[in-house]
Amino acid sequence: MENPPRDHDLVIYGATGFVGELIAAYLATHAPAGLRIGLAGRSTARLEAVRSRLPAAAHAWPLIEADSGDTGSITALAERTRVLFTTVGPYAKYGLPVVEACARAGTHYGDLTGEVSFVREAIDRCDALARSSGARIVHSCGYDSVPSDLAVLLLHQAAEADGAGALTEVQLVATAKGGISGGTLDSMRVQVDGMRSSAALRSLIADPYALSPDRVREPATPQPADAGPVSRSGDGLWTAPFIMAAANTRIVRRSNALQDWAYGRSLRYGEVMGVARGPAGAVIAGATALGLGVFAGAMTFPVTRRLLDRVLPAPGTGPSAGTRRKGWFRSQVTALTEGGHRYRAVAAGPGDPGYAATAVMAGETALALALDGDRLPRVSGSLTPATALGDVLVQRLRAAGHTYEVARLA
Repeated sequence: MENPPRDHDLVIYGATGFVGELIAAYLATHAPAGLRIGLAGRSTARLEAVRSRLPAAAHAWPLIEADSGDTGSITALAERTRVLFTTVGPYAKYGLPVVEACARAGTHYGDLTGEVSFVREAIDRCDALARSSGARIVHSCGYDSVPSDLAVLLLHQAAEADGAGALTEVQLVATAKGGISGGTLDSMRVQVDGMRSSAALRSLIADPYALSPDRVREPATPQPADAGPVSRSGDGLWTAPFIMAAANTRIVRRSNALQDWAYGRSLRYGEVMGVARGPAGAVIAGATALGLGVFAGAMTFPVTRRLLDRVLPAPGTGPSAGTRRKGWFRSQVTALTEGGHRYRAVAAGPGDPGYAATAVMAGETALALALDGDRLPRVSGSLTPATALGDVLVQRLRAAGHTYEVARLA
């Protein structure tokens, strides 16, 4: 039996969620006329409410009722769109049926996950399906992990063009201003609960090559700890552990392996959070590291978890419009090559990184999948932003006002 016709070019699944509505609003402003965009979620009434708040260009967009718990509705949704971008999390609870439906239907897929265990399971269950159907399954298309993944790709390209040798020591220093949403916290809860109950999951999360396409072939190169000690960089900036490092570093290492370790088999890649300079910076970095440790511990134990749940944002809520507007991010990545040369890449942009800036990253990812197929790398299967979209996404994000630049230092 032939597949039904594709009624939509692009569907945002989870459009009634906090980030889903932000992405829909971005597309309503930036998608070209004629692109057939739909909004999907569990409730038509809630979808109608969201659509009414969007710019006028979205007011005729069709609404699709679908639930990841209903295999038939998700299958029908995947079969009738060319690209599906989902914000429905926690992905470990709701995401796998969506990935599988897209992989079977040959539908390109994007998400915002930072859940390593979910990505691993999606790879194991759906990579072969997607490669056979031609679907591009692209995980982590927001602040997790677009700036990290594209910045390292640019470093590799610059070093390769100069004949400077493979990358060896690479470190990202993240600085940002923004807030946090209830949905992000809900994903964190699911991951913490899974690790608490499963030794196998704890082992997976601890593996720096957890997302490798071929774990046996990975080099024995030791990787920096995700929660390394407080330290001071060469320019005097004090750094602390970066909460997103555990996800981002594994995406970057998967990108390397998917390209036959083109970045270098001796690549050591780590991420930290930049805090401040001078004596005050040391104090703030220490306090930040301590606070992250206390928060992680509090999320682990039921009694303290219940106390946190009373004060933290609930699912479906997030930073105010003012907070999102005033936010920003800057990821500076320095690299040393086998030839002894040094490079620096910068990925930066305006807006709260997890929300306003992520809406740009996700929106441009979705548009690239929908419109730029002839310019994208000729690959399918379970991919990363760098391997699925590469320079096309870099160009789109630059045009959208984000910075992606690389320079040789020595």
